Amino acid sequence: MSNQSKNYIFIFIGALILYLVSTGVSYALFTNFGAKRESVSIDEKVDEIVGDENFQVDESLPKTEACPLNGKLYTKPERAIWEKRRPLAVMLENSVDARPQSGISKADIIYEAVAEGGITRFMGLFYCGVAEKTEFAPVRSARTYFVDWVSEYDALYNHVGGAGVCSDPTVDERAKALCQIDRYGIKDMDQFGISFPSCYRNPDRLGRPVATEHQMVCVSNNLFDIAKDRNWTNVDEDGVTWDKNFTSWKFEDEADPGDRGTLDQIDLYFWNGYTDFDVTWEYDAVQNVYKRVNGGQPHKDLEIDQQLTAKNVVIQFSEETSGIDEHKHLLYDTIGSDDALIFQNGEVIDGTWSKQSRTARTRFFDENGKEIQFVRGEIWIEIVPSGNKVTY
Repeated sequence: MSNQSKNYIFIFIGALILYLVSTGVSYALFTNFGAKRESVSIDEKVDEIVGDENFQVDESLPKTEACPLNGKLYTKPERAIWEKRRPLAVMLENSVDARPQSGISKADIIYEAVAEGGITRFMGLFYCGVAEKTEFAPVRSARTYFVDWVSEYDALYNHVGGAGVCSDPTVDERAKALCQIDRYGIKDMDQFGISFPSCYRNPDRLGRPVATEHQMVCVSNNLFDIAKDRNWTNVDEDGVTWDKNFTSWKFEDEADPGDRGTLDQIDLYFWNGYTDFDVTWEYDAVQNVYKRVNGGQPHKDLEIDQQLTAKNVVIQFSEETSGIDEHKHLLYDTIGSDDALIFQNGEVIDGTWSKQSRTARTRFFDENGKEIQFVRGEIWIEIVPSGNKVTY
């Protein structure tokens, strides 16, 4: 073989080696850099995600992020949204003419108590479940005991007016919700200071005539934008992040099918004879959820036409004081302690609740004094007058 032929062979082999090495290096760089880019892509787009009012949850993504309010697992993009906000508490009415409500199925936690005349009212805590734009309706007025529960979360408080400004002589001092909102520095999102399109009246929401007081709609993204303009995001006016002062309840995974109980129905009432507001929770052992029946009818969210469910149902017994002024306002004990029943996994825990101050968390304990671990998912808290019978 000539020297020239040998040179060609060496050149070919060298070129082949160089090609293989460069290809391997390129593949390694592409793989590692690509993986890194993919892992941070969500973080890089946080501001874009948070600002997108048309954001939709990608159900194909893994749910790995625990909600601080109820322990339920969500996707990373959803967490990117809630971490830029603080919880939003919304007052929703439950009069027969106002049913069904809109947006209530998106609440992480719901409180229910009588507002007046045996008619119950809801306060939904919306934080992790409202990554997608949500309309709430019908929004109604504030009550003093709900103000105490809002204070546990340092939440935004959306309502339409309420009982008692400070100067109103016709309202008992203890029931002056509007006065307390101002005095306590609640992050107030009273609809009277919020205009269209953030809050507006929709007389056609239910497809039938309803009175004006049943028509108020407020929009989640708009409310959070207003809060941002007021410097009420996850960082408050003092530069303190919301989660720094918030203490979560304890959570656990749901029981395996073979470990679930057989208590299949809970029946409760708020006032005797006001059957339109009686509640039944029907336990579905397969899905491990409690399905809500309101006044004898499946309780649905108008926007999705699905029955409301909860992973945990809490009966919080509280001393009720009625007719304290000419407006017949009510009071419920919110600070102190009393009995409680906690339903989860088809079983009941006979326990107690305790709240040390207005801003302290309400905590729930079993009969041995051990703090309750809630099953990850929706928590519904029924404030029932002490002495009322709950059957199950």
